Formats: sequence, C-alpha cells, structure tokens
Amino acid sequence: MSSKPDRVVLIGVAGDSGCGKSTFLQRLTDLFGEDFMTVICLDDYHSLDRYQRKETGITALDPRANNFDLMYEQMKALKSGQTINKPIYNHETGLIDPPELVEPNRVVVIEGLHPLHDERVRSLIDFSVYLDISDEVKINWKIQRDMAERGHSYDDVLAAINARKPDFEAYIDPQKKHADVVIQILPTQLVPKEEKPGSLLRVRLIQKDNVPDFEPVYLFDEGSTINWVPCGRKLTCSYPGIKMFYGPDEYYGNSVSVLEVDGQFERLDEMLYVESHLSNTSVDFPGEMTELLLKHRDYPGSNNGSGLFQVLAGLKMRATYRTLMAKSEAQVKAAV
Repeated sequence: MSSKPDRVVLIGVAGDSGCGKSTFLQRLTDLFGEDFMTVICLDDYHSLDRYQRKETGITALDPRANNFDLMYEQMKALKSGQTINKPIYNHETGLIDPPELVEPNRVVVIEGLHPLHDERVRSLIDFSVYLDISDEVKINWKIQRDMAERGHSYDDVLAAINARKPDFEAYIDPQKKHADVVIQILPTQLVPKEEKPGSLLRVRLIQKDNVPDFEPVYLFDEGSTINWVPCGRKLTCSYPGIKMFYGPDEYYGNSVSVLEVDGQFERLDEMLYVESHLSNTSVDFPGEMTELLLKHRDYPGSNNGSGLFQVLAGLKMRATYRTLMAKSEAQVKAAV
C-alpha cells in the first residue's frame, strides 16, 4: 500500500475448520479489493506447535494452545496504524516459523477459531460474523471431503469429529453469542429426514439488533413475521421448492432479526427477483447482490442461502466500513 490508512477497520470471521470461512473471505475480497484488505489467520497465534500439542494432549481449539496476549497487542497496534511482526504457523510442518512484517491496511480481517474468544480482542473488532454449521451438515461435508479426497473411512471421519467435539463446544461454539451476524447452516425441513436430500440446506441469517453502524436486512416489512414461497412465474424451482422466512427473535438474550432460506435456487440470474423484495441490503445499485452471486457461481453454497447470506454479510461489512471511514474523516476535518 502506498499510504498509511487514516482508519483501520477490523473484521472478525469465526467458526470451526471446514465451515466455509475461505469461501466467505473470497467474497469479501470481491467487495473490498485485494489491495485494501489484509487477512490474518489466527492459527499464526498458536503458542504450541503440532508436536507440543501432541505431547501435552492440548488441541489447537484449547485457548491454552494460543497466545491471546500477543494477538491483542498486535491487533491493537494495527488498529492504531502501526506495523507488526506477526508470527507464522506453518501448516505443512506444524512448526512456528520466523515472523513476517504486516502493515496496517484499510480493512484487516482476522479469521479462525478464536477471533471472538478473548474479550480484549473482541473489543477491537468493528464487525463480526460467526459461521455456524450444525453437526449433521458438518458430518456430511466432512465425509464428502475426507472420504472422497483423502481416502478416509466413515469411522475415521466420525472419530475425528467426536474427538474435537468437547473442545469445540467449550471454546469455539460459545463465541457465536458475541457475533453481530451468525450464518447458521442446518438440514432442510422441506422433506422428511428419511428422504436424504443430500445438498439441500436450510440457512439462517441471524442479525443482532441495535448494533452501531449496522442495519439488518429484512423481507417485505421490517419487524413483521413473513413466510414466503417465491416459487412460481418469476422464480424457477424444482422439487421440493424454496421457502423463505423473516421475523424478529431472541438469540442468547439478544434481540435479533432472522432471515431464512430453505432449499436451493435453480437459476442464479433469477435472484434479481428475490433481491428486489429484500430491504436494507446495502447494495450500491439494484442487482449488485445478484451480480456478486453470479460472479462466482462455482463457489460452494452459491445456489442456496449460504452464498446469498455470505454476500449480504459482506455488503453489510462494506457499509460499516464506509460509515466508520466517513466518521473518521469528519473527525480529522473537525480537528483541523
């Protein structure tokens, strides 16, 4: 970057491994551009390498295997416009490599298992998303990936998930109550379980109300409860169709607005019809949401609610970024 940014906006993207963080980060790059955005993987703050974790029996999910003091100090330094010497966790060797220089950027995204775990780090984050995959979907995804690509057996995959489960439930899962937005991925409710719908998913966008610089997306009428079946003359649907829902709810004691899609979209070019019924999307022009989905129709989840809600969450992050930058510029002008 040629010049130091006046304001660094810090975004947190949390979730278990294999929950779609890398796809979401690619969508954020579309919105912010590679030059304006720096991504920091929080695995780099492991304090124990792979061999030390094996010796001690402490997993990477356990906070004891991570250096939150250093994470906080370095994120605070970046936010104040300072360059940091960030450690590197080498995933190939399992060792911690010499640090690298990271300069502040307009947008810094911290992604991984623990962006919302430490209260000090959490206080620095301007906007946060938690990607929440239900056990049933997580097992299906992992089986597809590990059995097809890595030659693992079904029992091996299940054993690996179950071995992680206690630490996941203790340290990773509780972070979702702190997130501004949760993208929750569940099995479909459109068909009975015994029909085994495979890739059909029910995806929920849980948006915290009363968050500064954030206006939740809504369907038709803000604050109402809406059940909508958009299939028909303007949206092509094959069996078992699509159902959408919007309404107010409570989530971990917080007032939230929930948007939900159950089923998958047949034709992404028809998403313009769905987009025209959504409000507060923070698009720059009508059709931008659909354009962003069409741009990467090959990304996982592009034809269901996960792709749609990743795009909407990204648009909200961009809106928050712009609001914070405008406030920062106004403060600079007022100080002159």
